[in-house]
Amino acid sequence: MAPPIHPISRWCPGELPPPPSRPERDRPRDLGRPRPVESSHPSRGRPWSDRLANRLPGARLPAIPPPRRSLPMPRTRFLAIGFLALAASAAMPAQATAQTKLLRFPDLHGDTVVFTYAGDLWTASSSGGLARRLTAHPGQELFAKFSPDGSQIAFTGQYDGDEQVYVIPSSGGVPRRLTHYPARGPLPPRWGFDNQVYGWTPDGSAVLFRSMRDGWEMSDTRLFTVSVSGGLPEPLPMPVSGAGDLSPDGEKVVYSPLARDFRSWKRYQGGWAQDLYVFDLDSAALTPVAPSDRTERDPMWIGDAIYFSSDRTGTLNLYRFAIGTGEISQLTREDVWDVRWPSKADDARIIFERAGELVILDLESGEATPISISVPDDALSRRPQRVDATDVLEDFELSPKGERALFVARGDVFSAPIEHGPTRNLTRSPGSHDRAARWSPDGKTVLFISDRSGEEELYLVPQDGRGEPTQLTTGGKARKLNPVWSPDGKRIAFADKNGTIFVLTVETKEVVEIADEAEGQSLDYAWSPDGRWLAYTLSDPNDFRSLYIWSAEDGESHRVTDTMFNEYSPAWDPSGDYLYYLSDREYAPQISHIEWNFALNREVGLFAIALREDVEHPFPPRIDEVTIEEDSEDAKDEPSEGDDKDQDDEDEDEHKEDEDGTRPIVIDFDGLASRVARVPVPADNYSGLTAVDGHLLYLRSSAFYYGREPEDPTALVVFSIEDREATDLATGVDGYALSIDGQKVLVREGDSFSLRDAKPEGKDSAKPVSTAGLRVDRVPAEEWPQIFDEVWRRFRDYFYVENMHGYDWEALRDRYRPLLDHVGHRSDLNYVIGEMIAELNVSHAYITGGDFEIPDRPVVALLGCRFERDEDAGRYRFSRIFEGQNEEETYRSPLTEVGVNVHEGDYLLAVDGVELTADRNPFELLRDKDGPVTLEVNSEADREGARTVTVRPRSSETDLIYLAWVLGNRRKVEEASGGTVGYIHIPNMGAEGLREFIKTFYPQIRKQGLVVDVRSNGGGNVSQMLIERLDRELLGTRFSRNSDRPGTYPEGVFHGHMACLINATSASDGDIFPARFKAAGLGPLIGKRSWGGVIGITDHGPLIDGGGVFVPEFGTNDVDGSWIIEGYGVPPDIEVENDPAAVIAGRDPQLERAIDELQKAIEADPKRLPNRPPPPVKVD
Repeated sequence: MAPPIHPISRWCPGELPPPPSRPERDRPRDLGRPRPVESSHPSRGRPWSDRLANRLPGARLPAIPPPRRSLPMPRTRFLAIGFLALAASAAMPAQATAQTKLLRFPDLHGDTVVFTYAGDLWTASSSGGLARRLTAHPGQELFAKFSPDGSQIAFTGQYDGDEQVYVIPSSGGVPRRLTHYPARGPLPPRWGFDNQVYGWTPDGSAVLFRSMRDGWEMSDTRLFTVSVSGGLPEPLPMPVSGAGDLSPDGEKVVYSPLARDFRSWKRYQGGWAQDLYVFDLDSAALTPVAPSDRTERDPMWIGDAIYFSSDRTGTLNLYRFAIGTGEISQLTREDVWDVRWPSKADDARIIFERAGELVILDLESGEATPISISVPDDALSRRPQRVDATDVLEDFELSPKGERALFVARGDVFSAPIEHGPTRNLTRSPGSHDRAARWSPDGKTVLFISDRSGEEELYLVPQDGRGEPTQLTTGGKARKLNPVWSPDGKRIAFADKNGTIFVLTVETKEVVEIADEAEGQSLDYAWSPDGRWLAYTLSDPNDFRSLYIWSAEDGESHRVTDTMFNEYSPAWDPSGDYLYYLSDREYAPQISHIEWNFALNREVGLFAIALREDVEHPFPPRIDEVTIEEDSEDAKDEPSEGDDKDQDDEDEDEHKEDEDGTRPIVIDFDGLASRVARVPVPADNYSGLTAVDGHLLYLRSSAFYYGREPEDPTALVVFSIEDREATDLATGVDGYALSIDGQKVLVREGDSFSLRDAKPEGKDSAKPVSTAGLRVDRVPAEEWPQIFDEVWRRFRDYFYVENMHGYDWEALRDRYRPLLDHVGHRSDLNYVIGEMIAELNVSHAYITGGDFEIPDRPVVALLGCRFERDEDAGRYRFSRIFEGQNEEETYRSPLTEVGVNVHEGDYLLAVDGVELTADRNPFELLRDKDGPVTLEVNSEADREGARTVTVRPRSSETDLIYLAWVLGNRRKVEEASGGTVGYIHIPNMGAEGLREFIKTFYPQIRKQGLVVDVRSNGGGNVSQMLIERLDRELLGTRFSRNSDRPGTYPEGVFHGHMACLINATSASDGDIFPARFKAAGLGPLIGKRSWGGVIGITDHGPLIDGGGVFVPEFGTNDVDGSWIIEGYGVPPDIEVENDPAAVIAGRDPQLERAIDELQKAIEADPKRLPNRPPPPVKVD
């Protein structure tokens, strides 16, 4: 039997990790907005603690995670790097003579245009022509804006690692850095960039930019100005703000309170849709500008009008809002391509992107003139290059006898020696994604999946690399998964994304369908040693899995187990007597210390089914007996040969060996399910079962903890069937692969691989296996179209409804694909793909990461404070020190730790002995410090009398900003309610959200009212756990003799009134929570309509260069099956706007309304637990 490879999946880029569950059980996927982690590189193996994928309530997880993960696509094969370079050059646009597209983020002053192309800044004439390079740097330079006099250009750049604000002479020169506080990131494309430049103050003295520095959640950004002469940035008064532009007199600002300019979601109408307002910087008065149900963005204040873009007609177009009259005029009428990133030039012109080119709109004539610009770029990002492929190592396997290893990395299949010899690239296909490689049982060929034909098909290639691949399947229209050879090499089992299991006969190329998975994908199957039977599992309506066996001879399938237990991971005994498998049935649950409730852990057992009635118990009782040697007389009593000839002939016919020496397996299906025996090992968290001669191999993992590492590393265990003992073969395992002969095992431990003997003694036989030879020819001109096509196919295959929301998906591909000729940087490819998938008008459609250079981000020692400059003293002092909860590392505030004794108002005079004066930014001195720092502080602005303290800084202050906000809210509730109402904030529906709920719910469980705040909740997948606890109904009470305090039945019941706070960025599972809160009748929803994104995602492996894509797969429905929430959000019962003026004054109108509603409810219906009743008298 060709043994399966057992992968351990990593968390999907930046997604909140899911709750523990069986991979064999379908569970909801993550609904949360992914964290800003760009990509994941799945490795091999599958321990119990990692059997999780990003999940979403109401969605379903592929029942058995794929034994490998990745994706493929088609292109031409090249033989030499020189030819590669020549071919790639031919595929590139002739930049010096032809128009270049994908010119991004333009600005205009006089007759000069500035824009970004391939991550660098360029200038050109406003009439077109040849562009001139302004910057050249491995990082990106973006959002260029001319100063009012045109002498300087401000922009966001990555020169020093992270995104900061710079200025450069418009004629070229050395950029000068203006900001120093560490930027958030690197961020996924949907979040854009920190410190995004928007323009200048009207007098040209300062740059206007948007920063995430003061928000605990990435959607809570704010506009700042920073002087071109240096110093600390100054925030504009509005508490939160996205894009903005100052009025010509500098006394007002037009802005959007919300920032979602980079979201790949067109025609969005949820609660996060941007509206524009005019804010008076003096009076804090707020005036709406041209509101609609859709998006208004890119505000520009020109004279007595405000210009903006809006998709109120379905496509982003430019509009004019007359300040005096309120009249709205549509200036452009695009119905295919959006008007992107418009920027005002003067009082008469606006420049913008359209279909990748730049267009200048004359405001007087209304004429829009495209500019034809050629960028003489050296195409550095497009140049072919030989690169290390191990960063995108997707898969591995052993040759039949363990002499060589197969690795799948960056879309190619490699054969690598265990010790000696060359590494061979067997497929050499920069324009296709080859994956899921499997060595044939005879060792001559390698099977793999590739998209080189334009669709994913199965191929064979000679294992020595001396031949071209041969295509085995044709006509595929769905992603193929997990091919598994039969041991005789005659057949291949594989699955597709639809959950269908197929068997391919290699000689005839005939494909037959053997089973259909009703939920998700069934990738859990294994061939019998004789190749005549295939064991597999399918999910039942109860979400448990059952075992089946398919016969290759008659094509019939037989159900083996019933629906009472979850059973999976079949593994055939090499002798053909037993079928081993794993089953969740050893229920001895853990009990919580907080409440009387259980959680399952270590419930997986190992079992064996006897395939025939005459098979003995695999682990019979042991009996010690005296061994008596036979003598010649005893031998005479032995039956003579032929005494049982009839029976022997019958057995011989039944078990006659095939020509290859394999004994055919006979299965008695009558009573099969009753012939089950336990493998004598204690139940635990097992996965990845395989069987070899005399031994079982499997993975053992610790319990999964949401928010902390497991107790013990995953171990590869080998169990001796004869000795009935289990031995840890290796620990810290990320996956393993067996040789077909069962003698060797290749183990992955992190980034390292080793070969071991597949038996207990193999623990000490480890040989390191090098991956140093895994290098590929990176050819972006071929890779980038492949990535584009693969993303298109993944959406076609996995989108949650087949009709693609009514859009012509092929036509959308054809619209955007021509822009690939102009992609000059991997980020450009993400943009083009993002625009295509955004057309589907759906949440959670994300493209992330990829192969492009990002400079190393600096380490900045953060002290948990804010500074202000004392102009008279020429020093900085601490204007605010964030409160901490220093017993918890998450909320440790360095300046408030025991013994530090630094106070607000104190001066910071030096850092590590370097004097700090007002002409330097304090974060300059705190840069590149990743350990304790010494601070010289004084209550006076003088070094005389100063004292020196040593503090442990933080790398981020986000948690402290969050804590300060939460504690402030809790105090407001406490003071306003007189202690009768409690307050809980849930930041997301992941580890942090669970922690905060547990930490704050139970201590406040006897309050009479409770504010449950999910404003700016970033989503995840645990809302159902929280709703279950909040929705518990009081069924009774209990009293003990010595206490007048009643207990509740069940425990953990909140017996009071509740209200839930929501806002525009209550998102994903943070949308679902308030919807279910309302459906359960727990209390009113107060605030603003939520985001409205509830189509969940999971991870299907990396793109060829390590980038990621997330396809909305799992819809959310009401109890009647209707679609809910998506695209609109959850409306509040009581709508309350947090007016900026009120927030600036320290108020929170939404929270105040919740307190008021709860106090009214408490007064009308004071829910209290009963007092102790009189003791019963039971005397007759």
